[in-house]
Amino acid sequence: MEVLIIGGGIIGLSSAFYLQQAGYTVTVIDRTDMQQGCSYGNAGYICPSHFVPLATPGIVRQGLKWMLNAKSPFYIKPSLSRSMISWGWQFMKSATKEHVERAAVPLRDIALLSKRLYEEWTHIPGLDFSYDPQGMLELFNSEENAHHAEHTIKDAHALGIDARLIDRATLQQMEPDTAINALGAVYFPGDAQLYPNQLMHSLMTYLRSRGVQFRGKEEVTGFINEGNRVKGVRTATNVYAADHIVVAAGVWSRDLAKELQLKIPMVGGRGYSVTLEDAPYKVRHSVILSEARVAISPMNGNKIRFGGTMEITGLNAPPRMQRVEGILESVKRYFPAYDIPLPPADQVWFGYRPCSADGLPHIGNLERYPNVTVATGHSMLGISLGAATGKLVGELVTKAPVSMDIAPFKVERFS
Repeated sequence: MEVLIIGGGIIGLSSAFYLQQAGYTVTVIDRTDMQQGCSYGNAGYICPSHFVPLATPGIVRQGLKWMLNAKSPFYIKPSLSRSMISWGWQFMKSATKEHVERAAVPLRDIALLSKRLYEEWTHIPGLDFSYDPQGMLELFNSEENAHHAEHTIKDAHALGIDARLIDRATLQQMEPDTAINALGAVYFPGDAQLYPNQLMHSLMTYLRSRGVQFRGKEEVTGFINEGNRVKGVRTATNVYAADHIVVAAGVWSRDLAKELQLKIPMVGGRGYSVTLEDAPYKVRHSVILSEARVAISPMNGNKIRFGGTMEITGLNAPPRMQRVEGILESVKRYFPAYDIPLPPADQVWFGYRPCSADGLPHIGNLERYPNVTVATGHSMLGISLGAATGKLVGELVTKAPVSMDIAPFKVERFS
């Protein structure tokens, strides 16, 4: 049986991994060369601690305030496009306390499943991605966020996730290599870190060695339908036949879904990152700066990556270096000894996370076309949920029992 996967990011490659293991002939096709997408430039967190979806009470009001600041963590560019308006309407409807509570369990479950699977991958010869289960520190520097930290810990404990309140002195003991300007932190011992670039290159090499075919720089322009089945796809230069199709093309999945009469309200949330390849600085844990919404990631021994911002804008909009300035200025406020100059634009990574309207991914087989599986909309959690999503896709294609309840991820929930 031949499976065609549209999308060469972590979701597509993880799906290819489990489908190849199941004995399927797999081809991965992508509109890019599969070397620079969101699966490469992200923070590399494996984070069961992130059980709160993007759509939360107050985020819309806060976003409106931040729109006046070019260096703010969150920005929505005003737009009259139908897709942006549809997403915005559904996003505001989802930003409720009740939705946050409903979303917590499935986000926890898929994250814990993913962490267990990544741990299994560390024992597979040929897969190397600098996995480090050192935990995460979420620093706070205001009384408001200190109070919020207490609620976060309470919610985490209710879900069975280990979370601990760390005072300033203990924080400095855990990170002794530099002075930290913070009131304290929430420590999540169950989180982990990996090096995304290494993961992607290693996984692609591994899959190639096992017969998975890759077709880069080919954009799917349409599907070949026959009744209630999709028999293949078209690109500008080729036609590819397949028994089963997996749509895992990140934010570009939205337009592909339209071709299948499926509505997925989704936008590209642009993020930026700067990586110091041979860093003079050292952090021992993954770090999030709460007020600034900035991530600091130690990677592969001698690297540090600084990333952040959620910029809802068009997919062809030029990068805004003020966003990068905002990230580096925030780092300096928490880590006074860190003097990181603004790098040239060509040394800054940026990419578009596929942000669903309710902060939950879309994972499942289509009702209209049962031989099509969709896996997209992971927002900032693509790497974190990647292994689990690939496992679920493999189970959906092979019709095996799924490893968790995927009803909250129903693909047609907005149709």
